[in-house]
Amino acid sequence: MAWLLLFIAGLLEVSWASVLPSTQGLTKPGPTAAFLVLLAGSMYLLAKATETIPLGTAYVVWTGIGAVGAASVGMLRGEPATALRIAFLAIIVVGIVGLQSTSNT
Repeated sequence: MAWLLLFIAGLLEVSWASVLPSTQGLTKPGPTAAFLVLLAGSMYLLAKATETIPLGTAYVVWTGIGAVGAASVGMLRGEPATALRIAFLAIIVVGIVGLQSTSNT
């Protein structure tokens, strides 16, 4: 269950990072409210996951999901999707899977 919570926390991190530009520096009330709710949800689920999963592992997995997800969203929105960028994102995914598979939980 903790791994599922951590995965959802990572998806919420991608969501709040994706909403952040539309807040225009946290000056737009609607997008800012969405950003804050998504951020709070992500942090809450990360905290719940760390009750079972070691902090170092949970944090790296959470940030990895966020980094790969946010970079992917960026590429879908027109940022460069070069072969090297995709390869480096794949390396992050390999690290995430490696940490998850070697965790004692």
